[in-house]
Amino acid sequence: MGAGQLVKDAPMHEYTSFKAGGKTALLVLPENIAQLRYTMKAIREEQTPYFIMGNGTNILVRDGGYPGVIVKIGSSFSHIKVAGDKIEAEAGALLKDVARVAMENSLTGFEFASGIPGSIGGAAFMNAGAYDSDMSQVVEIVTLLSIDGSEAYTLSVEEMKYGYRKSRLMEEEAIILSVVLKLAPDDKDQIASKMKDLNDRRRQKQPLDYPSAGSFFKRPPGNYAGTLIQAAGLKGVSVGGAMVSPLHAGFIINMGNATAGDIIALMELVQERVYEDSGIRLEPEVRIIGD
Repeated sequence: MGAGQLVKDAPMHEYTSFKAGGKTALLVLPENIAQLRYTMKAIREEQTPYFIMGNGTNILVRDGGYPGVIVKIGSSFSHIKVAGDKIEAEAGALLKDVARVAMENSLTGFEFASGIPGSIGGAAFMNAGAYDSDMSQVVEIVTLLSIDGSEAYTLSVEEMKYGYRKSRLMEEEAIILSVVLKLAPDDKDQIASKMKDLNDRRRQKQPLDYPSAGSFFKRPPGNYAGTLIQAAGLKGVSVGGAMVSPLHAGFIINMGNATAGDIIALMELVQERVYEDSGIRLEPEVRIIGD
């Protein structure tokens, strides 16, 4: 038994939705829980810096790279099963696949997630959401692995201490293995229609033709990041290959050759200009790691 697939000096632009950024010293892609346990035990014993990633849709690795181990919880952890009005999905299952399974089984409540380009583990970690819904409204139980790989345990939705784009896991180290959703029975055609409507809205209003990490900034209380950015006159502003989307100001997009440095410089420019214009300091929703 080993750690799984190992990629030395892995170019992280190939594993993240921004299609930008540096390398990691080692990328580990475990294929089962035994390999994940082995990996985490070794990381703890060696006291190596580490980062746990899902589908790579909400992270950016700085151009200098990440000096440790990145562990990717991917398609080997993507089994989905249905029992009554509950769905249990392994952490690597894509949100669109979980939403499709829910629809096929006439279960409503997860339509909002069908267009979010991430994994359910990442979504449960950060309380991802869209269209006035989020994970805290549908999660029942989260199964976790302790960071040293020694034990698996569960947390209820109350114990996850969800808030806007946050959970207790942002302060407490653990790896999500699976998520149980509590949904409700409904008409399959109505569920499919709602999913189509939401995804049509998304295609019309979001710059899906360019690499990005979705909404770059957290929504400030009582406002919208995109509205503030647009009001500051920043739609279409660029730094290097990174641009504030002309379609939706809440998105920073990679026009094709952006470096992580371009994206971060544009982020800082947006933060500075919006603060000057409105007095509000925008916080990134995207997790930026590395040197």
